Amino acid sequence: MRQGGSGGDGVSPGNVPVCYYGAGGRVSASLERRVRAAEVLLRCAACALAVLAAALLGADRQSRTFFSIQKVARYTDMQSLVILVIASGMVACYSLLQGARCLVSIVRGGILLSRPLAWAIFSCDQVMAYEIIGAVAVAMEAALLGKTGEVEFQWMKTCELYQRFCTQAGGGVACAVAASASMVGIALVSAFNLFRLYGHGKGSSK
Repeated sequence: MRQGGSGGDGVSPGNVPVCYYGAGGRVSASLERRVRAAEVLLRCAACALAVLAAALLGADRQSRTFFSIQKVARYTDMQSLVILVIASGMVACYSLLQGARCLVSIVRGGILLSRPLAWAIFSCDQVMAYEIIGAVAVAMEAALLGKTGEVEFQWMKTCELYQRFCTQAGGGVACAVAASASMVGIALVSAFNLFRLYGHGKGSSK
């Protein structure tokens, strides 16, 4: 997009929506389309995987009877799984909203980004990516302890008692891992969308 006042291609002052693509812009139209398609795909994947992870963990339960006493294993028995369910829900809702924004921009035939908006999207994507990655790391550590136990602390291998529960929980954690990978990809795309708005001054005139 060509900015007036100084001649040639300029940089948005930060409060003007800009779209950098085409012969005189920052990226080609074909690259712009690929970036937008990748962003929509990643956001839809993150949303679907996060919903699946939350559903698998939320519905996970198994009952066992020990000496006429019935014990039910639920995801709420492990704080790490509760955190992962909450984080997955937040990522799913956020990805759904951002995916809708991307689809609207595609339907309207252009992607308009000002620097403040690009910074806001970039920051939110970073926060969500770190959030789901942290929740997955904690859940995987708890899952490992449930699988192998800890002799020094006399923690038994609970997965030997609740095999079906652990299997379904493992599937939920695996979906969350895939969702976190999608969020990392989204964070990279939003970083590209942000930093291409900079550095179009002196270097491009040489």
